[in-house]
Amino acid sequence: MTTPPQLFEELQSLVTEQRNPRSMNIDNASVEEILAIINTEDQLVPQAVKEELPYIAKAVNIVTAALENGGRLIYIGAGTSGRLGILDASECPPTFGSSPEDIQGIIAGGKEAVFRSQEGAEDSASDGVDALHAIGLTADDVVCGIAASRRTPFVVGAMAEARKIGCKTLFVTCNPRSTFGLDVDVAICVVVGPEVIMGSTRMKSGTAQKLVLNMITTTSMVRLGKVYQNMMVDLQMTAEKLTQRSRRTVMTVTGLNYEEATNALIAADGHVKTALVMILAEVSREEALRRLKASNGFVRGALR
Repeated sequence: MTTPPQLFEELQSLVTEQRNPRSMNIDNASVEEILAIINTEDQLVPQAVKEELPYIAKAVNIVTAALENGGRLIYIGAGTSGRLGILDASECPPTFGSSPEDIQGIIAGGKEAVFRSQEGAEDSASDGVDALHAIGLTADDVVCGIAASRRTPFVVGAMAEARKIGCKTLFVTCNPRSTFGLDVDVAICVVVGPEVIMGSTRMKSGTAQKLVLNMITTTSMVRLGKVYQNMMVDLQMTAEKLTQRSRRTVMTVTGLNYEEATNALIAADGHVKTALVMILAEVSREEALRRLKASNGFVRGALR
């Protein structure tokens, strides 16, 4: 009798690879019934994320400290997980005015894998190590592995190398903490249960990972002074939508009209945060910049 290979045994035991009893007859369901099944399962995701909030908070504190001290947040994953890391990283500069270097995403298989699946790329642990070396990883950086199964060799190899270098390490997975077993600083284990389609972790697992990554970077950016009240004030005016959003933010906070807000932004070199301090504190651009520097970029502190 042939003994099943180790990977077969591993997959057989993972929560994310189990059959979902609530979707056993999905192949015989109507369109409306299929949608209802998917929607019902998706509603389990936010509660599963909520249960991990203490661990997400620890991750945020680590990321914030690293970014404050010149370090970077590096996401690394394969397939859906890798694409989600790249998506989150790519959206931070236009949203929060952060440098593209600050938060980066690495995916097994490289850039081609973003657009077309490169499934075999995830099987090499050494490729994960090489990917970190290629970006000049240092001990100041934070590496966040993303893998629904928590066993992806590309990611696991990278995490071990990050530990050797001295980085703080995070890991986002969708299997229980009791089965985790990797040496990282913070494990975020969002257990969403079996997928509607067995093993299709682009579904609930992907949704959970997206929520967690959003929370990590958004909360970190709030803690770094990138938000005033609940508005983006370090956004970059690199598109017409962002330019109009900048004007609207200035108008909303200060009560200025459209033309006045436009002139204020011109005087502030297009920087919303500077414009707000200039207007609300009735100071020059130079004084607004001085105040923002003294308050570590927080508008509230600059106004005080």
